[in-house]
Amino acid sequence: MRALLLLPFIALLWVPFYNDELPALFGFPFFYWYQLAWVPLTALIIWIVYKDGLRKGVE
Repeated sequence: MRALLLLPFIALLWVPFYNDELPALFGFPFFYWYQLAWVPLTALIIWIVYKDGLRKGVE
């Protein structure tokens, strides 16, 4: 489950993937909203890994 924590790193370190203007969202180019979208996604992933750790008894 901890491998999920690698997703934000992989997704954000691969800059040529999201270095585009389109598709724009609310006037924001893809480059910016893609990065901003990862903020809540990363928080969600951290929460999932944390809850899984609690369930397993890992601190």
